[in-house]
Amino acid sequence: MVRNNTAVNGAANGGAPLVTDPSQQPGSVYYVHSSDGPSSVAITPVLTHSNYHSWARSMRRALGAKNKFDFVDGSIPVPTEFDPSFKAWNRCNMLIHSWIMNSVETPIAQSIVFLDNAIDVWNELKECFSQGDYIRISELQCEIFGLKQDSRSVSEFFTALKVLWEELEAYLPVPICSCPHRCVCATGLSNARHQHEITRSIRFLTGLNDSFDLVRSQILLMNPLPNMNKIFSMVMQHERQFKSSSSFNDESKILLNSVDSRKFQGKGRGNGRTCSFCGRSNHTIDTCYKKHGFPPNFGKTQAMANNSSLEMHEGREELDDSKSCRGTESYGFTKEQYEHLVNLLATPSGSTSKVVSHVTSHTNSGKEELEDDWFG
Repeated sequence: MVRNNTAVNGAANGGAPLVTDPSQQPGSVYYVHSSDGPSSVAITPVLTHSNYHSWARSMRRALGAKNKFDFVDGSIPVPTEFDPSFKAWNRCNMLIHSWIMNSVETPIAQSIVFLDNAIDVWNELKECFSQGDYIRISELQCEIFGLKQDSRSVSEFFTALKVLWEELEAYLPVPICSCPHRCVCATGLSNARHQHEITRSIRFLTGLNDSFDLVRSQILLMNPLPNMNKIFSMVMQHERQFKSSSSFNDESKILLNSVDSRKFQGKGRGNGRTCSFCGRSNHTIDTCYKKHGFPPNFGKTQAMANNSSLEMHEGREELDDSKSCRGTESYGFTKEQYEHLVNLLATPSGSTSKVVSHVTSHTNSGKEELEDDWFG
């Protein structure tokens, strides 16, 4: 006797079959855990008009983890209302519908809210957003070939590239062999995938900063070229070595600067320093005279310096005065003496000797005055 997969013989009550609920059987696709609810699954980032392929992958993983992807890929047909499994199927269908609604942006959710079956919602989204978009393919290729490391770390740069590669591959997947038996095209497809990997490796290396020139040259000289994961590991090791050497150099510079600052501390005028003992500026407590005592001849030296400065100033003033008076006083005669000399010269010739003697006496007296002034 053939049994229905949703019923078992319960011969305990006169042999009448008892229909079991498949949603309570852990091994069944209809099984729903007590913790599962409408908000149990929410994919981030949510579906937008430009990220269907990455969103679909995340959604497939989430539904597969719940053992519910068969409801949207057509593996489980939609039962009729009279089917014994309809109740269990409908419960799973509504859960999946809620999970998809939570994982799309609001305008898209409003467009699918009136669809009853989860498989119809899935197919609707696939038809609307999974079509090949050549404009987006062009944008992805430009972003991939224009992306540079700049201020990113190697890990961040590689992750950004990988996201773009995966999205582009969703639009332009690498061909696979669909033959039922092994054929000669398998080798060609394997070579095509290998060349695709080489292209990605070169793109990753050329996008690195100039500080990776050495490791980049070493990798590109290898034959055969390592796989992508090996190249990434080698570049990461170089980055760690570069950072450690840079930090060591920075610490050395800081130590050298501190030594230089201590070496030249106290030289010059000492601007910016204040003594903690006397409170005055331009020196520290280590060189404070009030704490450690004044050096010998400190007062005399300062007085001599002040006197020298004063004498230089007075000498400069006397020199200026002599220059200013040179136009009015010539050869030691004042204006009154000069007028008196003119009057004497105007007298008769008999008194010339008196004039000469007077001039001689005046000149000699002036010379004595100058000598007195010089020797003090």
